Parts: sequence; C-alpha cells; structure tokens
Amino acid sequence: MFGTYLRRELSNRRRQTIVVAIGMALAIALVILVNATAAGVRSAQASALQSVYGVGTDITVTKPASAPSANGGRQQFDFGSGAGSTRNGTQSLSRTRLTTGPAVTTFASSAATKAAATTGVKAATGVLSLNNITFSGALPSQSQRSQGGFGQGARPSGGPDGAGGSSFGVNSFSVLGYNVAGATVGPLTSATLTSGRSLTAADAGKSVAVLDADYATTAKKKVGGTVSIGGTTFKIVGIVTSTSATGATGSNVYVPLDTAQKLSSQTGKISSVYVQAANANDITAVKTALSKSLGSSVTVNTQSDLASSVSGSLSTAATLANNLGTWLSVLVLAAAFLIAVLFTVSGVTRRTREFGTLKAIGWSNRRIVGQVAGESFVQGLIGGAIGIVLGLAAILIVNLVHPTLSAAATTGRGPGVGGGGGFGRAFNQAATTASEIALSLPITPAVIALAVALAVLGGLIAGAFGGWRAARLRPAEALRSVA
Repeated sequence: MFGTYLRRELSNRRRQTIVVAIGMALAIALVILVNATAAGVRSAQASALQSVYGVGTDITVTKPASAPSANGGRQQFDFGSGAGSTRNGTQSLSRTRLTTGPAVTTFASSAATKAAATTGVKAATGVLSLNNITFSGALPSQSQRSQGGFGQGARPSGGPDGAGGSSFGVNSFSVLGYNVAGATVGPLTSATLTSGRSLTAADAGKSVAVLDADYATTAKKKVGGTVSIGGTTFKIVGIVTSTSATGATGSNVYVPLDTAQKLSSQTGKISSVYVQAANANDITAVKTALSKSLGSSVTVNTQSDLASSVSGSLSTAATLANNLGTWLSVLVLAAAFLIAVLFTVSGVTRRTREFGTLKAIGWSNRRIVGQVAGESFVQGLIGGAIGIVLGLAAILIVNLVHPTLSAAATTGRGPGVGGGGGFGRAFNQAATTASEIALSLPITPAVIALAVALAVLGGLIAGAFGGWRAARLRPAEALRSVA
C-alpha cells in the first residue's frame, strides 16, 4: 500500500520530483568533484615535496641557517701560482669543493638516534646534503702573461682562443650521504632500482655511488662507470628512478653517509633527520615530543608545514580547492536543500484536500508524515544517483584531459639540483626543484559514501519540514475545501 501510493504520488508530481532531483544532483556532483580535486591537489603537492621529503616521511628535523659570514656566505676557489697544467700557451685550472650549501647548517648525527628513541617514532635516519661544485677554466699561461706583450702593441696570444682570452665555468650536482645500513625512511624509499644494485651495509666507508636516472642521462653516466666527487673517484654501482609524479629523486648522487662526512670534513654531522611516525594520527604529538627531546636549536617540520613552500599553479589550485571549492560546495548544497524543502512544503500546501481527506478516513499523523518523508527521501536518492553519475563523469573528463600544474619546491639544500649552471647559480642560498605535475583526480569509496549521505540528508531534511507541515493539517480544512 505504502509503496504503491508513493510511486503514484511521485509520478503525479513529476515536475517537483525532477526539479528537486536535478538541484540535488548538481550539488552532489559539485561536492564529488571538489573533494576529488582537493585529493588530487594534495597528491600532487605531496609529489612536489617528495624530492625534499621522501615517501613515508612524516616529519623532518633541520637546523636553521646560521648568519652569513663577512663575505656574505660566498665560497671561493684559490689557485696557487703553479696550479693547473700548461700546454701550448694555455693554463688549465680546475678545483672541486664538496660542501654544504650556505643555507644548510649541520648538527650532530646523534640527533637521529635521539629521534628514533622518541615516543611515537617508528623510524628515523640522518642524511647529509652536499653540493659538489667544480670551478674550471683556461687562461693564457703565466709565461704568456709575464712577457709584457699586453698593452705594448704586441698581439695577445695564448689562452683557450689563442688570442689571450680566458674561459671559466661552474658545474655542480647534489650529493646525499645516507645510512646504508637499511634506512626505512627517506628519499630512496620512493625510488626504484632501474639498473645495477643499491647500496648495502657492506658499502659503508667505500667510494661507491648510486645515481638518479635523470642525472645519469644528463651526465652520460652508466653502471660500472665512475663519477668524481670531492676530488675522489666513485664507482657507479646503481641507477634509481623515482616512483613519484615528478620522476626525480631527492638528489643527483647517493653515497654512504660516513664516506660523505669524511670527504666534506663533516665527520659526525648530518643536515637533516627524516622521521616516520608509528601512527599517522599522532604526527602532531610526535612533532611536539621531538621538539622537546632535540631542543630548541633544531626546527621540526611536518609535511603540512613544508607544503607552504610549494609555489606555482599547484599552490593556486590548492588554495582554490581548500577555500573557494569548500565554501562553494557548502553554498550549493544549502541552496539545493532549501529548494527541496520549499518544493516539499509547497507541495504539501497544495495537497491540503488530499491529506485532510486521508485524516478523515483514519490516517494518523505518523502515517501522513511517513508518506511525505518517504517521497522526499526517494527524491533525494534519485538526485544522489544522478549526482554520483555526473560527478564521476566530471572526474573522468578531467583525468582524460590530464591538466598539468607547475610546482616549485624550495629545498634549502643549496645549488646543484639537476647539475650545471653558471657561477651565480652555484651559490644560491636555496635550491628550487621545479616540475610539471599531471593532475589526476582519484575516485574513493569515501567520496561516494559522502554523496549518498548528502542525498539521504537532503531527503530527510525536506521530508521533516514537509511532514511537519502535513501533520498540522486538520480534516475540517479538507471538508471546507470540498464544500
């Protein structure tokens, strides 16, 4: 009886059902799209930070950069009078430094041990971020310069161009020393070995290296070859590539931590500690505990803290998704619910004769309210079903278009990401990793469940107001309208 009457009333009031269902559908579709976009932007943001952060890393510990020295933190290369080699009137010079960037401050590696022992920490490992900077060039030999020909009408000679000229360049790449004794957190946990092997505990103290695939391609390096780091020849034993959307790992070259410390004169020092919390819900508490155990001299950042360092169109998309998108969804949902309530109450008012007559023949207020609520509930479900289809279609379209977002994450590691660069670039205060990240919107059961819940909520709200209005009707009103 209830189902038959319900189906007949929805069919008779087709216009109201269509309007309420469409309004609900559009609102729910927008909510699905906004939630999926927010999730996609968060994923893209995590990918942009992954080169800095590493998969599985919840917290990083660093030390604030110290005040610049009298020379402004600039590094210099000194060459003695007999430095380099001379051939055909040209003196070739080259000097390599393996050092931390001006914006990087090292601290005792014991901080990693303290972090690992902190309550709520699952794993912690220390790393040392370095830059290998090579300054090289050619100029006329000292004998050419001492002949006194310059400025006396004699034609200049010597140098790389044979006419007394000089040429200098700077090449740099990033080096990361990490614990080869099985670190379970950090940048390399997000990398996949493409050739060769990874570094193992047996490599501690040895001159062996693993290269990022992009850098290996640019530098034309292969497994079995060598790479010069800090003036020492390292054997390349493996090449890795990142599983992130950016495709780049956190450094160009990876070496054993103790080897990196020795070559850079940073024995017993690290530049960062990567921390993984035992429970993702306790990250804030773990951050507080780390700050207390490690002291105020270090800075403890969560991934959300570092998210502010991501700039570009990705940052704009994140702001829109988190702010404008959320409020727009709330407003549209409120409007859809209001439309459903108004149409339901209006329909109940137009059905005064019907409900009054039903009461006169014995229908109770509870049965009347149930009838109105049931109709509104079904209208909400219809709108929810249409909204889910529309929302999923919108997500599919976005994923097919595959829009890209520009992202730049400031790493604070100093120069060298990607290698090369001029003299000025080699001494930047902080490195910026720029990339194009494809935006992909995920479809999660939680979003679908939210859409169903909103559809049910909309139907219940409309049914509650409509049922309340219907319950106030009296049989006498129906009899007066019939007369």
